[in-house]
Amino acid sequence: MRLSLPATTSSEIAKAMVRARIGAGSPAMDMALTLVVVTDDESVGEALKTAAVLSREHPSRIIGVVLGDGRRSPRLDATVRVGEDTAGESILLRLSGPLTRHAETVLLPLLLPDSPVVVWWPGKPPTHPSEDPIGRLGLRRLTDAEATDSPVRTLKAIGRRYAPGDTDLSWTRLTPWRALLAAALDQAGGRVTGGFVEAGAGNPAATLLVAWLEDRLAVPIARRRSETDQIGEVVLHTDDGDVRIVRRDASSCEFSVPGAAARTVPLGARTLAELLAEDLRRLDADDIYAATLTHLLEDS
Repeated sequence: MRLSLPATTSSEIAKAMVRARIGAGSPAMDMALTLVVVTDDESVGEALKTAAVLSREHPSRIIGVVLGDGRRSPRLDATVRVGEDTAGESILLRLSGPLTRHAETVLLPLLLPDSPVVVWWPGKPPTHPSEDPIGRLGLRRLTDAEATDSPVRTLKAIGRRYAPGDTDLSWTRLTPWRALLAAALDQAGGRVTGGFVEAGAGNPAATLLVAWLEDRLAVPIARRRSETDQIGEVVLHTDDGDVRIVRRDASSCEFSVPGAAARTVPLGARTLAELLAEDLRRLDADDIYAATLTHLLEDS
């Protein structure tokens, strides 16, 4: 069911949600969280499609927020969807005028009661997510430095203002690499003495990978530039020989440890919905990410 509400209020939107749920037979009690997506007109369609896919694993009330021209007259337009391409509910809010500076007051009556709130910025994030008026509503705050013009600079800027609950999707993209490296070191057994990561200069995930390895292993890890943006190779030197992970194509890599034959393992890119789904499986603070950021900024 879909309802369009031009020039409306939060109270009218809440009433419309009740009517839409009754019409669609979709009780709100089945939803696990509220996902607030702060975006712009250019990206809102794709962002809400991604959130709708995500809601199949994490049934949610999705609230898209588009902050328009703050110089115009105050106006709030909304579109409410229940039971359309999503396992939960969807509200798209377009704000203009002074409302853009007080968006949290519009959002508060629309959040699911007694449920966690996650805020996601698919594009340019605020430099201080936990102090952002909308960010303050979130138990978790998800940014994506890779979606900005200066990914590494953005990652560091956000990292300097880290608060428990902050996560960047650059870190989530590292999960397969971290799992492979942990498995390799379990098999190798020898003491790590150094290593290197090869990737494009502007890859924020590679920047985090170097910091994570140095923080966890307490050895220097060099950064080598490659012609492609992706992480292409990771090598760790141990007393028994080299642990090596080399990307062969877009979906696989060669994995080798001392004393064993090299083998090919899958290492394909994951969709944005898959990355978000991983982050939403745990809503507590990520202490390892916090320690990695601390190490990264100490060396900056």
